Amino acid sequence: MKLKIVTTVVLLACFSFAGQTFASNVQDLEQLKATKTCPRCDLSGADLTQLNLSGAVLRGANLSGATLSQVNLTNADLTGANLEGAILNSANLSGASLTGANLKSASLEKADLSYAGFMSTNLEAANLKDAKLLFTNFRAANYRLTTLSNGVVTSDKPYGWSLERPNVRECNQFRPENTPGTTCYGK
Repeated sequence: MKLKIVTTVVLLACFSFAGQTFASNVQDLEQLKATKTCPRCDLSGADLTQLNLSGAVLRGANLSGATLSQVNLTNADLTGANLEGAILNSANLSGASLTGANLKSASLEKADLSYAGFMSTNLEAANLKDAKLLFTNFRAANYRLTTLSNGVVTSDKPYGWSLERPNVRECNQFRPENTPGTTCYGK
């Protein structure tokens, strides 16, 4: 009998904590829908399918695991946002700022990323298959194991285009023996 009472109390306590967490998400969600401004909001796991969030301010927001399929985020500010595991299939992110955002394991399949800024963004294991990439800025983005728009998966190894060379000798392998100087850029 005591075991049943203890189990019931523990379950009720768990549900009350879950309800409080969900309540804060509901408030943040209502604020976003009403004002399109919700910096540092907790919208993790929220379903934002097909919403018009054009020009929304979501700087530093937690959107991990959120569903944003077919959402309009044209010119939205998602700087530093956490979109880990988020689903952004067929979303319109044209002109959006995602500088420093975390899109690890996010799905952006068939998304419009034209003119968007992904500078220093974590795209590790993200899916960009069939995404529209017209003048998209990916400077200093992390592409480890990322599925590109043409379906090719990037390597787990360092990028070949990096200016950092682990071995200077390897860099000079085509230099003739008695020629001064180096064939390495910046060395």
